[in-house]
Amino acid sequence: MRLTPLTRRRLDAFRRNRRGFWSLWLFLAVFLLTLGAELVANDRPILVSYDGTLYAPIIRDYPETSFGGDFHTFADYRDPMIAGNIAEHGWALWPPIHFSYQSVNTERAVPHPAPPGAGNWLGTDDQGRDVAARLIYGLRLSILFGLALTVVSSVVGVAAGAVQGYFGGKVDLVFQRFLEIWGGLPHLLILIIVASIIKPGFWTLLLVLTLFSWTSLVSVVRAEFLRARNFDYVRAAKALGMDDLRIMSRHILPNAMVATLTFMPFILNSSIVSLTALDFLGLGLPPGSPSLGNLLAQGKENLQAPWLGITGFIVVAALLSLLVFVGEAVRDAFDPRKTTP
Repeated sequence: MRLTPLTRRRLDAFRRNRRGFWSLWLFLAVFLLTLGAELVANDRPILVSYDGTLYAPIIRDYPETSFGGDFHTFADYRDPMIAGNIAEHGWALWPPIHFSYQSVNTERAVPHPAPPGAGNWLGTDDQGRDVAARLIYGLRLSILFGLALTVVSSVVGVAAGAVQGYFGGKVDLVFQRFLEIWGGLPHLLILIIVASIIKPGFWTLLLVLTLFSWTSLVSVVRAEFLRARNFDYVRAAKALGMDDLRIMSRHILPNAMVATLTFMPFILNSSIVSLTALDFLGLGLPPGSPSLGNLLAQGKENLQAPWLGITGFIVVAALLSLLVFVGEAVRDAFDPRKTTP
């Protein structure tokens, strides 16, 4: 695809912001690493060779009778007998971390939460679960939730702002009064009520947070449509009989997307913070789910185990800092003062 001169100048401006450019690559590297979390942290091997037969425990479950056990229940690959049989009759390819986010380490001699050691790189929480494994799975969940919330809320916000700005008049007036009322609602109280009525989950939280996060882009898009609806090319399109939907989507929306794209990294940042805060307060994902907020809550409840709070703080601060740096670089890339030759 051939890039326009303006797009090339924007990309060059983004690359010149070294902090934002490398932050984007670091964020993508972390995201790709967490997408393959099962290959990095798991309580079952990736591949097992037993008596010349290859097994893929990471994909499907096998009975322990397949590895010399006595029962037809699913094999526990950390069981000393199963592990010994596999070592005697073949080999096993394990992930770097031998625990999943819900695996409990029962082999530590010290009580939980246990400090970092050879078996648990970042220690364990108060239930004996590996902190490194929960951190990797929690990062994946937080980033995916943030991306989903950003996309959904941006689509709703852009559509609402476009309708307001393009039609103006009474439509704009009614929408503005609705936004004033909607913005004055106590969001946290509503979340508490919803959490007490409906079992919280990924999709439930996504729906509830979307109800309050879509307003962040409305004012920006509305202003762009109010400005562009009186341009000569828009008036010419109306005079030629083009319908409103095509004018909005083909002629005005591309201009409004410039301002929208500059805000999206910050919306992603806010989405991750919202999920982390809800999990920290106990109003987020179901108990046992891997999350950054749960890790921070563990650190607050176990002050005698400082590695929990320190790990959670460093990871959350680093992730949000990367997104802020990317957002600043995107904002500079779309700044006409820095892209004008």
